[in-house]
Amino acid sequence: MATFFVILPSHHPHSRLEQCLLIVLSVVLAYLALAYLALPALWNHYEHQRRLADLPMVTRTAQGIPGDPINVGLIGDKLDVLCAMRAAGWYPADPVTLRSSIEIAGSVLLDRPYHDAPVSPLFYLGRHEDFAFEKPVGGSADRRHHVRFWKVLDQGQEQRPVWLGDATFDRGVGVSHYTGAITHHISADIDAERGLLAADLEAAQVVDAKYQVTGIGVTLAGRNGGGDSYYTDGEVWILRLVVACQKRTTPADIIPSPMATEIKDQIWHAVANALPK
Repeated sequence: MATFFVILPSHHPHSRLEQCLLIVLSVVLAYLALAYLALPALWNHYEHQRRLADLPMVTRTAQGIPGDPINVGLIGDKLDVLCAMRAAGWYPADPVTLRSSIEIAGSVLLDRPYHDAPVSPLFYLGRHEDFAFEKPVGGSADRRHHVRFWKVLDQGQEQRPVWLGDATFDRGVGVSHYTGAITHHISADIDAERGLLAADLEAAQVVDAKYQVTGIGVTLAGRNGGGDSYYTDGEVWILRLVVACQKRTTPADIIPSPMATEIKDQIWHAVANALPK
């Protein structure tokens, strides 16, 4: 008599565990590919200034610590920049010297004005800023809007020089969380500061057009060179200045970003409204 054997599917617990681990691993790999490869590549855009694509988008302190991120840019020659910032009501900052350091200390301690107080130096592409400007708030130099600019291209897409900068708001004087040195602490919402500088320049009628390029990328919990937290949509707003301060009588042109970037910005703004300022 012939004997037949029926082989039933295995229900060994190790097989189920392996299947579950394989599913989890697949989900994790899909998430990593989406979050760190696909979406960042989708949001990166330099079509308006292609030569910025290979540049870093964060400054450095003298100790090499990552500083403030790049969040604003200007198009124009040196005289265009100086004239535009003056028209917008921003003062050139004094260089850091013994005398200016004493003056800023007196301004903070005695609550007296110092409109062109020095700013701490930061480095980008291996050199300190070419220009620094500030806009005072209140009666002393402990609270102020300020921005540094570095010339990064002699000729960009518009055949004019390109400057990149880091606009932040100093909310008060304190001690660096990293080095213990006395420094200004910045407000976390650096996009708001970028927007204020752009609004001042547009109100002065010295902006011909504006557009975005990718900066440091979406950042929820960044830290600058003093250990202060910041958050940003990660974009750099580039402002094309008028030539020779010939004021524009109509609003600046807005050159749109790719659709994916505009959708990302809308989502980010909804999130940012709930974050501390």
